Amino acid sequence: MVQVKAFKAIRPNEELASKVASLPYDVVSSLEAKELAEGNPYSFFHIDKAEIDLPEDLSPYDDKVYKEADDKLTSFKDKGWFIQDESNKYYIYQLTMNGRAQTGLVATTSIDDYIDGKIKKHEYTRHEKEIDRINHIKATDANTSPIFLTYRGLPTISTIINDWKKAHAPIYDFSSYYDVNHQVWLLDDPQIITDLEEAFSQVASLYIADGHHRTESAVKVGIEKREAGQGSPESDYFLSILFPDQELEILEYNRVLKVDLPVDFMEQLAQSFDIKETESTKPEEAGVINMYLAGKWYQLTIKKELLADDPVDGLDVSYLQAKVFHDIFGIEDIRSDKRIDFVGGIRGSAELVKLVDSGEWDLAFAMYPTQMKDLLEVADAGLIMPPKSTWFEPKLLSGLFLHDLETR
Repeated sequence: MVQVKAFKAIRPNEELASKVASLPYDVVSSLEAKELAEGNPYSFFHIDKAEIDLPEDLSPYDDKVYKEADDKLTSFKDKGWFIQDESNKYYIYQLTMNGRAQTGLVATTSIDDYIDGKIKKHEYTRHEKEIDRINHIKATDANTSPIFLTYRGLPTISTIINDWKKAHAPIYDFSSYYDVNHQVWLLDDPQIITDLEEAFSQVASLYIADGHHRTESAVKVGIEKREAGQGSPESDYFLSILFPDQELEILEYNRVLKVDLPVDFMEQLAQSFDIKETESTKPEEAGVINMYLAGKWYQLTIKKELLADDPVDGLDVSYLQAKVFHDIFGIEDIRSDKRIDFVGGIRGSAELVKLVDSGEWDLAFAMYPTQMKDLLEVADAGLIMPPKSTWFEPKLLSGLFLHDLETR
């Protein structure tokens, strides 16, 4: 059973929330962050991607960047742009996109639950990315970006959260990137807080939906502080937002290739797929992948006799990797091979057509989205999905909640 705790959030004052909130640090480049923060001194990018306020030739991983992040966080607090609640609270965060709402509980979760496998992962992490967030956490003494967690929903938890929303007005209510509406409620009733903690004690596992690097980094900082005798009760926990699985939507994570096509490319494909031309730009079910090549869309249906029962090998992204990227083009590591790139489903199939028709890429594959049940099944089995298997939308904004580690 998992530990889910209330905490004293560092957060924007209510007048500035919409100006502070920014996209996650890892979905934009430094240049994009600089452009998005232009003319907005309140933007959280000044903290989360502090290199935007330093010379352009300075590495984003330079020590000066992390010091700048800490200085900016201090400045935000000194100016009253950020406040910190005086007692432990929960926060309810609802995102509504295209008429669909998902409601999460902002809380802290235990590094020991992660170590013990109660908070489960489905992706590998890269050490260099961990080091960046480790340095950022240490410099600011805070978890500045939340981990996106999910769990198998319980009616008890949903009822408590929904009842609170109905009876109280949100403290934040604004629309931002991609016309997503963001609403936040402050939950400060001690009895309700206790009720939620007890309800989550009935949840067997939490699952990382997005934020594997942030999780690894937060846990490693917590362990390091504990072992050095520098820890606090807060540094044993990390900032998380927990959503019931049935409310989440995974979008497709598409692929584009820049390759030399063999003369018999279609014949090689036909060994693994049933192929036909189509007007459709998106597959309508698992086991089908749509390919865009030379101005035409093709429907590739995985041959039934080749379908795998394994929770990882049975994924469409795994099959495409094995039968096309590896067997036909010799791509061994899709993380590092420059012949492949990934296009989030929020950008749509039109983006794939644009990339191929421009000549920048040679062919594109439109995927059917990985399903939540697949993610949970893989994580429960202790297995790892191929890179870029899931694209969650809408994105949780950063800057609305920070967790003070209280170690200095």
